[in-house]
Amino acid sequence: MAASSGSKRRREEEQDGEEDGVAAARREEAAAVAASGGFPLAELALRRVLRESARDKTIFLHGQVGSGSGDGTDAVVILEKTPFQKGNVSELLKKHTKLQLQMSNDIYSTYSLYLPPELNEIKTTVVYPATDKHIQKYLHREVYLIQETGDDYKNITLPFIQSQSFSVQWVYNILEKKAEADRIIYENPDSANGFVLIPDFKWDQKQLDDLYLIAICHCRGIKSLRDLTAEHLPLLRSILKEGKEAVVKRFAIAGTQLRVYLHYLPSYYHLHVHFTALNYDAPGCCVERAHLLSDVIDNLELDSLYYQKRTLTFALRADEPLLKKFREAGRV
Repeated sequence: MAASSGSKRRREEEQDGEEDGVAAARREEAAAVAASGGFPLAELALRRVLRESARDKTIFLHGQVGSGSGDGTDAVVILEKTPFQKGNVSELLKKHTKLQLQMSNDIYSTYSLYLPPELNEIKTTVVYPATDKHIQKYLHREVYLIQETGDDYKNITLPFIQSQSFSVQWVYNILEKKAEADRIIYENPDSANGFVLIPDFKWDQKQLDDLYLIAICHCRGIKSLRDLTAEHLPLLRSILKEGKEAVVKRFAIAGTQLRVYLHYLPSYYHLHVHFTALNYDAPGCCVERAHLLSDVIDNLELDSLYYQKRTLTFALRADEPLLKKFREAGRV
């Protein structure tokens, strides 16, 4: 019986190895396709809608490429209606437009307006090949508000972060000019207090109403707001002052028209600061996640250990492993 069981385990291991090899080959093939700049959208077989937002005019799709039987390479495709561009409004109203009446009542009426393709752009973001983690990331889940004390961070959040393999190599590629060097808007090269300012992928750079930039610090080892002390004030002041000056110089937007803030929890654990147009309701600028950089500087001037001691509030989705850790600790 033991020999039979051992043979079964070996067969299972060999089968798992073959499946892993097939999966690796598919990932390599998909990566090569993605690197060539030719994602085969027409070959995408839709599996399910992960999430949609009527407010943001965005839909998140899970599909597969390479097979109609369900064993292809996974992809996440995000379709997002782009904002109106002022320069195109006149053309939008006059050129090849078609109105179809939906409802009329006294002086009020609503229509469907059909646009030519060149004026009906949809921003398409592709994650390909996508892992199960990517798919789960975009799947709709219930959200819970967490109040994390300084002790919670030390005992729950920090050990969790350290146990995970959160890669920030793509950030280092930007800092080392191995990637996206042509997108850098401004750089202070100082290793301690310097940073690069670069457009966020959420911004299509076609108009300023939804301006979105990211300042990524050169200094490594600062994971998030929790790591900041008075020692980092020169860095933070540099980002705030020079970042605003760079935006004024490049885009003619005054510092008083910018929202400059940090996320907690951040989406990746290398210190970065968000610069968005004040009129733009940017994703993640909500009160339970965004911390104004000017407030962070003021708080650290008052108390160097402010963010080691303060209770910080953030939201976690039901499927996030960190929420499970807080539940196990009796903090939810």
